Amino acid sequence: MAKKYRSKSRVEKASNTAIYAFLIALSIIWLFPFFFLILQSLRGEAGATTNYFFPKIITFDNYIKLFTDTSLFNFPKWYLNTLIVSVAVTVIQSVIVLITSYALSRLRFKMRKPLMNLILILGMFPGFMSMTAVYFVLKEIGLTQNLFGLILVYTASSAMQYYICKGYFDTIPKSLDEAARIDGANRHTVFLKIILPLAKPIIIYGILTAFIAPWGEYMFSSLLMLGDYDKFNVALGLKLMLHRENVSQYFTRFCAGAVCVSIPITALFIWLQKYYVEGITGGSVKG
Repeated sequence: MAKKYRSKSRVEKASNTAIYAFLIALSIIWLFPFFFLILQSLRGEAGATTNYFFPKIITFDNYIKLFTDTSLFNFPKWYLNTLIVSVAVTVIQSVIVLITSYALSRLRFKMRKPLMNLILILGMFPGFMSMTAVYFVLKEIGLTQNLFGLILVYTASSAMQYYICKGYFDTIPKSLDEAARIDGANRHTVFLKIILPLAKPIIIYGILTAFIAPWGEYMFSSLLMLGDYDKFNVALGLKLMLHRENVSQYFTRFCAGAVCVSIPITALFIWLQKYYVEGITGGSVKG
């Protein structure tokens, strides 16, 4: 019996070792592009490519010039534009998604299910199919080359993101709502004081996805902001650095910009991760 147990233990250890080795190899493969990007952003040698991997000169000049040399590429302005749009979209979209999800989860009204099915079907069509129509509509009302127009485009279909949040709301027992209503709470109080604290994981998920989407978006911004250099976001601006006439001189600065673009998303995820974990470990009904 002891031999059988030791044999089983060795098999489990070997299996765990193989799994860990696979995960380590996968992590190295996944992290290699980011490591290469950071190295290139610190490279002091000019040129888009080199025949060696590690830079011979390590410097932070690429980061310094990225924010100080704005004669050709005004990266600080683009960075601020992107931050304004992303924060505005995050706030507006989060509010719309939460109230829509709560209404569809808790309220029963006529045409509720057909409306949900219609939204689900419309969500299957990619957004770029409407790019031309959206452009001409915004052009007629004077919202092209305008950050507000870009925010409007990103938030116009926010309610269509309801299904994940609604699914989470459905898992929260309705008995909590009923108990609060018996105690005299209205739906506004139930939503703010009971549902939202229990839905912290899905709220954090919604905030992260709402912020990430416009932060690196290129297609709609390239269409709406075409011709207005000062209204570019970081995706459009960094793309200019890779043009044939600029890439040899600005490639390392492009890499520095790409690193700077990744910082807010990484910081946001790290900051909100603990709240996400706390929400998952917490229970909906407490004794």
